[in-house]
Parts: sequence; C-alpha cells; structure tokens
Amino acid sequence: MKVSKLCFLIAIPAEAKPLIEHFGLIHHPNLFGALPPIAYKGVYKNIELMVVVNGKDQQLGVDLVGTQPATLAAHLAIEHFNPDLIINAGTAGAFARNGSQIGNVYLSHKYIVFHDRRIPIPGWDAYGVGRYPTFNTSVLAARLGFKQGVVTSGNSLDMPEVDERTINEIGGEIKDMEAAAMAWVASLYEKPFFCIKSITDLMDSEKTTQEEFLENLHMASISLKDACFKVVEHLSNSDI
Repeated sequence: MKVSKLCFLIAIPAEAKPLIEHFGLIHHPNLFGALPPIAYKGVYKNIELMVVVNGKDQQLGVDLVGTQPATLAAHLAIEHFNPDLIINAGTAGAFARNGSQIGNVYLSHKYIVFHDRRIPIPGWDAYGVGRYPTFNTSVLAARLGFKQGVVTSGNSLDMPEVDERTINEIGGEIKDMEAAAMAWVASLYEKPFFCIKSITDLMDSEKTTQEEFLENLHMASISLKDACFKVVEHLSNSDI
C-alpha cells in the first residue's frame, strides 16, 4: 500500500508537540467548528501529513483524554481528511515483567481491545472487549527495530485488580486510554490503522502510575517523535 495521506491521532498536546514542531505542521483553527479537536497539517516529501489532537475540556480547561474524545477526534479526522492510513501515536503503560522499559517504543500487534468494558452476558462480553483490527506491523517493526504488543484501552489511569486480571486474560501488553476507540472508528470506515506507543510508566513497578507518567512524559514524547519520524521516512521511500 502506497501512503500519500497520513493522519496521526494524538490524545494530548504534550505528546503531539515534538512531532508538530519536527515536521513544521501548521495549526488550522476552527476546522472542526465549535468541537474541541485541533488539526495541524503539512507535507513531508511526498506525504501529506495531518495531526489531530483531542483538544481541551470546555468547562475545566484540561486536556481531553479517554475514549469519548478519541472517538470524536477519529471520526472528524477521517471525515475531513480521508487519510490512506491512520496512526494513533501516544504514550502508554507497560509491564516490566514482559521486558518493557521506560522509553521503549511499541507498534500495535494482532488486535486492539478494551479492558474495562465488562458485560458478562453472552455476545455482549465479546463486544465489550472488542478485538479491533490493527494493520500488520510485523515487517515495519522488524525493519525499524520496534517492539510489538497488544494494545488495550480503558478510561482510567490507574489499574485496579479487576482491570489487571482482564488485561492478562486478553493478552494485553500496552495500556492506554484511547487506541481501541480510535480503532473502532477506523474499522467502521475500513481505514488501515495501527498504534505507535512510547512507554511512560511500568504498571508493575513500585511507583504510582501518575508519578511515573509525569516524570517520564517529556522523555517518552521525544522517543515517540523519533519513532514517528522513522515511520514517516520509511513510508516516504517505500510501500507499507
């Protein structure tokens, strides 16, 4: 597949800023009217690049995170830009017991799932988990030296025991707050989709998730930018 229009979906500005600056993307205000997502556009070599960020909560002024803003951002991005490929780039948690380290970069693998939609009724239980498709990143990971992992999404930063048990049962390796919602929207439009995730926190470490996230967000965002650049550079020179 030749990619000429590539859209990055990124939850928060701190994760997106290094990428926007690196590619010199231009902010396009009011593109989505009164809705909160924010769009940036530019061109790198033969690829038209778009970055869509979730935006801010109108009441509290905080960055919008979680699956609801992610769903809206993904829908608007596809409707306005009709990209050939969608990449959810962002930071995430992982497990030290799986060999993960802070700053590692992962590409999504096998499928993308939810870990906190527990509906113990036949049929609805499978719907709750989701198992949305991810583009096969095996060749890309091998060529660029990235790890791969099953990405699992939920709406809380912490991880209670019930979530950890669910993550283990469904084979989740990378924990975030948006990918599964975006993957669902991409599947509705039949758009190729995968994730690039840079690790900010290890969920089985002695530190709290919020402590590690805040400590490592800047470093992980730089690792994320470098990884995204490698992917874009690869796409500009060859098919995916």
